[in-house]
Amino acid sequence: MNELSADVVILGGGLVGMTLAIGLAKAGITSHVVDNSDPAAQTADGFDGRASAISTASWNLYAHLGMAEALTPLGCPIEAIAVTDGMQPGRIDFKPDEDEGSLGRMYANRDLRIAMYDVASKEDAITFHPNAHVLKRERGEHGVTVTLADGRVLKGRLLVGAEGRKSPTRDEAGFTPARWDYGHRAIIAGLAHEKSHENVAWEVFYPAGPFALLPLLDDADGRHRSALVWTVAEKDAAAVLAMPEAMFLNEVSARMQGMFGALTLAAPRTSYPLNFHHTARIVDERLALVGDAAHGMHPIAGQGLNVGLRDVAALVEVLSDGLRLGLDVGDAQLLARYERWRAADTFMVATATDVLTRLFGVPGRLPSAIRRLGMAGVQRAGPLKRWFMDEARGMSGDLPKLLRAA
Repeated sequence: MNELSADVVILGGGLVGMTLAIGLAKAGITSHVVDNSDPAAQTADGFDGRASAISTASWNLYAHLGMAEALTPLGCPIEAIAVTDGMQPGRIDFKPDEDEGSLGRMYANRDLRIAMYDVASKEDAITFHPNAHVLKRERGEHGVTVTLADGRVLKGRLLVGAEGRKSPTRDEAGFTPARWDYGHRAIIAGLAHEKSHENVAWEVFYPAGPFALLPLLDDADGRHRSALVWTVAEKDAAAVLAMPEAMFLNEVSARMQGMFGALTLAAPRTSYPLNFHHTARIVDERLALVGDAAHGMHPIAGQGLNVGLRDVAALVEVLSDGLRLGLDVGDAQLLARYERWRAADTFMVATATDVLTRLFGVPGRLPSAIRRLGMAGVQRAGPLKRWFMDEARGMSGDLPKLLRAA
């Protein structure tokens, strides 16, 4: 039997799971990272339309973990966020003061993965198992064991579920998250456009769902680019995906009132269903959940990855503190501290995204007028706008050390 040992076994090597492994390695904690995907496919040439907004707090995490140098020239600063109800008057403009920097940075997911894999490859404390499939997970009083399909057996002191929304580790452990389906699908595409986005992220709310335009850096040919996340009813998704390109671009242009000029597709259209799940319990005997395995939320505010990275920072700090005290990384007291630390933040963000989705999904002129009145009030309320911006940056509450500025 081919047995391999480390302190932690992480199931899922995506943007959250592998970042956790890097954070643990910096703290002197060894890990096995098991992922069923092929890194070559995840980092293949070309922009596939998938992009993420990296908050200020998440950027601080990347800086502490040694990813900032590679990522700095690749991200588009988000200088402002415009929120509007169907492009009608009464929008909210979130724009920080000049000395505060941007509200975040937009990255193609491929660029994040390349930087992440590069840093991870230099850490002797990380053993990566790509293209691997888990046959069995076992947890006991003294440790954990994961058996892979090729016969390898991975042993550790703690198991971390980081496989995303469909986490088999979470389900096998018997967690019972609150969950529901929104009956919507997010259409993802990369756009090239005639006029500059001026580093503004747009969140346009329509009764059918939000329509987001997220700024990206110009491509090598100097074309202005944005990432599109267009929420449509599930029953309409197939038709939207099947539209001829010219028709699709016309529909997109109409929803943004042509403000970017002529459009072309910079990446193929893809889609994924939108649903919600949140589990109050994120730990069990020698088990912790991070990222979408614990809390999958609507992409309405672009917070999904950032919340997962906050999980990473908290878990790294809890385990490294325990290590200095001579505790086992799977110690129940440490895991309970991690769960308490993350409870309020994840619940608040998950609830806020769900409420916003439902609030802006109510059709009709009167609900729209009420929403725009409320938005106009927020626009004039400086302290309230400041609070929203701090939340978007991830810079509120009791922050782990890795989320603070270096």
